[in-house]
Amino acid sequence: MSGFHKKNNEAAVDLNAVNPDGTPVARVRLPKKWNREQFALAETMLGANHIRVQCMDGVTRMGRIKGKIKKRAWIREGDTVLVIPWSFQDEKCDIIYRYLKPQTDWLRKNRYL
Repeated sequence: MSGFHKKNNEAAVDLNAVNPDGTPVARVRLPKKWNREQFALAETMLGANHIRVQCMDGVTRMGRIKGKIKKRAWIREGDTVLVIPWSFQDEKCDIIYRYLKPQTDWLRKNRYL
């Protein structure tokens, strides 16, 4: 079953699916407002899993890459990421997700960014 992904009792999902206009189907994770998540743009790599990010609320924060995505996703300058600002230090945040190029295009097309 190449091209399909199936979990336990879920229906098979075609990973190579395309929209009627020929663009690939992009599954996009949206921010959860109740969890204070927001979009941000990676600006400067600071080393030691830290990145300077420009958040959508206009604040520039120092982001820390969470251990969960540290080994899985390579984050570069210019990437769109999902962050959670710290409740006790507003100038810092945790980076929890990195959007791929098709996902970022979808977010721009649907006016989330």
